[in-house]
Amino acid sequence: MPQLRTISNTMVLDNSHSGPVLVNYWSRKAGPCLRQYPILDKLIHHFGGRLLLVNVDTENEFVFTKEYGIASVPTLKVFRFGKVMETLHGYQSEADLKKVLDLYVARESDKILAEAIQRYTQGDASGAYEMIADAIVKDPVNPRLPVAMCKLLKHEERFDDAMQLIEALPRDIRKHGEIVQLHALLSFHIDVKGIRDADALVARIDSMPDDMEAAKQLAAYYVIQQRYEDALQQLASMMGQDKTYADNYAQKAMLKVFALLGPDHPLIAQYRPTLKRYAH
Repeated sequence: MPQLRTISNTMVLDNSHSGPVLVNYWSRKAGPCLRQYPILDKLIHHFGGRLLLVNVDTENEFVFTKEYGIASVPTLKVFRFGKVMETLHGYQSEADLKKVLDLYVARESDKILAEAIQRYTQGDASGAYEMIADAIVKDPVNPRLPVAMCKLLKHEERFDDAMQLIEALPRDIRKHGEIVQLHALLSFHIDVKGIRDADALVARIDSMPDDMEAAKQLAAYYVIQQRYEDALQQLASMMGQDKTYADNYAQKAMLKVFALLGPDHPLIAQYRPTLKRYAH
């Protein structure tokens, strides 16, 4: 069974567990932690093996606690494939916690999704889309369904269609971490407007430093190429020139880049002061 294990004095999660892993950072000295555990135990039984619970005693597991920046208890983190998907601070009610976990625990509709992806790889794109669409109607709370469809649309460079799908989703589903990231990435693909080479944009900006549209496209291009530091530098430059351009585009775009990077990326700490400086 997957479990917490120690490698080179660093606590890591075994990724062999295909489902989500819920890590409970707790302390026996904290009353809310003691009240939280019966709820966790109940939910583990409810999900019947589809969710793994790992309890981390923050008084003993200093390395693992520090690595993930745990400042208070209880703190709950949902991992999937070794990546933090959700972080919950403080005591969580059974209803609220179940609502979050439902987004990550395998559901019956995931079987339909697997069949649809297989059909897509076999060349039946329309059949795959139809299967996923039907599954979304029957199980609208499974975020993996629209995520998969959006990724297929993105693969076909149907960026506007993928964006429309996300914007039609229920608000709670749109808040799902992977969907937030997809929405951000799709917006940059749309902003690039088909440009494949940055050299022309750089030359255009060199000759016309006030060409904010070219600067916007260049920043988006850098994001698509995963040149995130270049993108953030370009967006910071845009703020310095005209922070209100295109309804505060640079500020909003920088927040989208932060979402793509994830909360613990060092570039966020580096550029957050720039964002705050131009926020007012």
